Amino acid sequence: MDVIAPPDLHARLKPRLLLRPRNEALYARARAEGLTELQARVLAGRLAGYEGELTPLTQPSLRYLEHPERLADGRRAAERIARAVVEGEHIGILTDYDVDGITSHVVIRRTLNELFGVPESRLHSLIGHRIHDGYGISLPLVERTLALTPRPSLVITADCGSSDEPRIARLKAAGIDVVVSDHHALPVEGPPPSAHAVVNPTRSDCQYPDRTIAGCMVAWLVMSLARSVLIDWGALPDATPKLSSWLSYVALGTVADCVSLGASSANRAVVSHGLRLINRMEAACWRAMAVRLGDDSVPFSAETLAFQMGPRINARSRLDDPYAALHFMLAADDATAVRHLQTLDDDNQSRKAIEAEMVEEARALAMPQLEVDSPALIVFLDNGHPGVQGIVASRLVQSFGRPALVLTPAAAPGMLTGSGRSIEALHLRDALQRTYELAPESLPRFGGHRGAAGVGVPVDQLATFRVAFLQAVGEQLKGAELYPQVLTDGALTPGQFQLATLDELEMLGPYGREFDAPLFEGDFLVESLRAVGADGTHLSLTLSAGAASLKAIWFRALTPGELPAFGMGDRLRCAYRLNRNRWRGQESLQLMVEYAEPLDG
Repeated sequence: MDVIAPPDLHARLKPRLLLRPRNEALYARARAEGLTELQARVLAGRLAGYEGELTPLTQPSLRYLEHPERLADGRRAAERIARAVVEGEHIGILTDYDVDGITSHVVIRRTLNELFGVPESRLHSLIGHRIHDGYGISLPLVERTLALTPRPSLVITADCGSSDEPRIARLKAAGIDVVVSDHHALPVEGPPPSAHAVVNPTRSDCQYPDRTIAGCMVAWLVMSLARSVLIDWGALPDATPKLSSWLSYVALGTVADCVSLGASSANRAVVSHGLRLINRMEAACWRAMAVRLGDDSVPFSAETLAFQMGPRINARSRLDDPYAALHFMLAADDATAVRHLQTLDDDNQSRKAIEAEMVEEARALAMPQLEVDSPALIVFLDNGHPGVQGIVASRLVQSFGRPALVLTPAAAPGMLTGSGRSIEALHLRDALQRTYELAPESLPRFGGHRGAAGVGVPVDQLATFRVAFLQAVGEQLKGAELYPQVLTDGALTPGQFQLATLDELEMLGPYGREFDAPLFEGDFLVESLRAVGADGTHLSLTLSAGAASLKAIWFRALTPGELPAFGMGDRLRCAYRLNRNRWRGQESLQLMVEYAEPLDG
């Protein structure tokens, strides 16, 4: 069913095109250092309050990476891993099931096997099932680990473990050392004391200067340090390759996990370097994806990783066990990679269908909350798929401009599981911490970041949780007006509609979270339009501005069977990105419309 908002609510929910606030001091500095006006405008619109050097951001390089010795517990973790290698121990690799976790797993496993010489028979992959096991070092994963024969004497985690003290204690009691590598916020009581080492840049005693790195980057740093230890001990030759080749995986995990690509010189460096490695197409997984996307998809960009590879890998864990994703990333030949990619692709198509149904229901349930101007949306979908909660929450945030939590029944009786997404003004994990303080019985489990989080809520505590969470959100937002907004970098002149402008902008890449790809606004005349796509939900347009006539595409512009609210000869105000359209070896400029509204009269 279509969700129709009351007229006054419809007006409140109409997206507002707003110019990005500009860091004027940074704009002036960028111009003085030789950046073009457009480059300076883009940079200054993304780095509020930034006072550091520009070169590490505008010219990303691995030389700006800090040494892993600066990570608290880094050497202790590396020495325990090195000892396991030297003494021939069995090693468990326990990671999260999302892209960050899967790429972390690949980094650790390939390093142990290919660089450190640990045979496959002594390596045990332990990845939880999103629905049956839940996040982190879950009890089912502990049981699975203890049932292994031979049992590992060391478990290395990645992208999880910081909040899993009870399960880590159980492994320790069974004689298994746990080395935690993670990037998620630690609980208020600090690192899990039963772990042999906890490497996490968010630790209060950690000297590593960048707290925004992804879990796969933490794993890469730990394994790099383990290599140095093994060389120092004489267990590996000095000529043992560094882990630089694995930065292709780190780039994918970093982009897909939506960590900051703004003021983080480390994240910008690994994504930039990793993309260069990926585009050599030396690994079967990259070649298989290039074939799937078509020859015109190469070279891959950060957007390719974010919107093509990431969703396919995540789709597997959303719907089923994640091992097909791991096998795809580790595939030694093209045929194997293609076979596993087909599984991921099929899952991704299923995920899209499930998502569409859940988004429609969630939007309908959100309407009464929007009518009373609730500062956050809490939606319970009693038949919803738990693997798609986060995506649905993201769609609600995009549509309504306020934080959203989407809950579905959990595998455990009497429990709900949920995923939340936030807006810039709200630190979501802090809001959940405050919720726990207000009503601890309503939130026995939670974790996450500023922008995304997961929760576990008892069914009979949902009403209590709702009250406490809304209070916590309200305390942070302090009555701020909430509405969907589209932040743009202003207008382009008709003369800037050329590929050279796109070249100019791409020099500032990679783009991602907290360093969004440039988005411009402008008024255009509609010269032609037609619905395209299998279900007719996309619009192909020809738009003109002055002497410039431009091809444009607007994805998901329509619901099936719907007609656009404008036609040929009408004028539109559009928010759009510039895109390089490749077709049979030829390149042309195309506009990617993100939002458009007819201009009155």
